[in-house]
Amino acid sequence: MIRLALFASGSGSNVENIYNYFSNNTNFIISKVYCNNANAGVLERCKRLNLKSLVFKRHEFFESSLVLKDLIETSDVIVLAGFLWKIPENIIQVFSDKIINIHPALLPKYGGKGMYGMNVHKAVKENNDAETGITIHFVNEKYDDGAIIFQAKTSLKPSDGIEEIAQKVHELEYKYYPKIIEQTFS
Repeated sequence: MIRLALFASGSGSNVENIYNYFSNNTNFIISKVYCNNANAGVLERCKRLNLKSLVFKRHEFFESSLVLKDLIETSDVIVLAGFLWKIPENIIQVFSDKIINIHPALLPKYGGKGMYGMNVHKAVKENNDAETGITIHFVNEKYDDGAIIFQAKTSLKPSDGIEEIAQKVHELEYKYYPKIIEQTFS
């Protein structure tokens, strides 16, 4: 059985989608949800879904081995699901090629520090892009720079606002992320 650690900073909609996808899968289990925001909506989802969670502070993530030790005990694979901090090098080394992320754009476009969520969709709109999408990639020491595993596209109309762009991207995330997690680590 492959134990998935899910990292989230916000509402946790992708966490719940991944949970629902794997709920009847005997090859995967969500071992724990890791969160850097004590007020994040994902923690309420964890309670409702009966998922274990660990909330940590910046210094516990970057300056101690608290999170890494917990990951080693509980998890085989790390899945970033709306997690906004860069992963420390000590975790990347231990979980080499076992950390994946989903980005709400077609990398290499609109990647890097500060390019997440609505910031990405706003940039897509401002540049009048005819399409956008998602990129699922391995995580390395740089933001949005790891090897690409999968991309999916959606077309945009000039009349699409930022909210419509976000909705189209979320639909791709929900449709593909759990499937690609399963394919990548089976």
